[in-house]
Amino acid sequence: MESTKSFVRASDGHELFNWISLAEKPRAHVHIIHGMAEHSGRYDRFIRTLVKQGFTVSAHDQRGHGKTAERNGHTGFFAESDGFSRIVMDVEEVIEYSRQLAGDLPLIILGHSMGSFVARRYLQLYSDKVTCAVLSGTGGHPGISLAAGNLAARSISRLEGKKKSSPFLGKLIFGSYNKDFLTEKSKYSWLSRDAETVKSYEADPWCGFEMTNQFYVDLFEGIDLIHRQEQIARIRKNLPVLFISGSMDPVGAKGSGVFQAAAQFRDAGIQLVKVYIAEEARHEVLHELNAEIYQHAIIDWIDGHG
Repeated sequence: MESTKSFVRASDGHELFNWISLAEKPRAHVHIIHGMAEHSGRYDRFIRTLVKQGFTVSAHDQRGHGKTAERNGHTGFFAESDGFSRIVMDVEEVIEYSRQLAGDLPLIILGHSMGSFVARRYLQLYSDKVTCAVLSGTGGHPGISLAAGNLAARSISRLEGKKKSSPFLGKLIFGSYNKDFLTEKSKYSWLSRDAETVKSYEADPWCGFEMTNQFYVDLFEGIDLIHRQEQIARIRKNLPVLFISGSMDPVGAKGSGVFQAAAQFRDAGIQLVKVYIAEEARHEVLHELNAEIYQHAIIDWIDGHG
């Protein structure tokens, strides 16, 4: 598999690392949006599978992550203000750049975790450009805890500075995620049952880093925005959407938050919504013990709706 790697200059001058792997006879273009405190390179195995199946695949490192952060000099930070809108705009600009190499193929959006929240906003704004979507490791609206978290993030950001890393806010959000896996050695056991995946995550310098105060402000505002019913109603009604999550994923509240999010889509009149809950799997179904099963479930979904 040959990949073309480059930096895409966004409309505000920020340089975004992007790579694209071309299938020999492509039938569609998949763009992957990675999650928080990780990077696009972690999807290499799945990208190779997709390319073998005839999909051209692009992926980028979001602001504050991976090679994009390395290039621009600040980790865990989106923007001085309105950062969530900015990273959604980045997706649109990177996809348009990737299309110059990929060609005018049917577009599939795949977002994981934080990337699924970004993907959901992208669908609210650009669903007419998308053939189908896959939302991995997503969740529902956290309710009053989101408002409390946003208030705390705003206050801490004002007091300490926007670019200061925030272990407190990180613990506030993720502190309970590992509570079902306390007998295991790693604080990241909630990610996957695969011990090698967890070890690899821990050893990766571009994974598990602390995010900034302003990052949490942007993230909380984005999560609140994407759950507003009038925003969901902007998505075209015949867009096929697959929600896929582990039954032990704390981000999706062990499935209940995933079903909540899917119900909002259905309430908005979106007709082709499917929920796939992987039994006993945790947050990263694409990096689980039996990841091939879930990878091919995604590919089968795309084949049926792409």
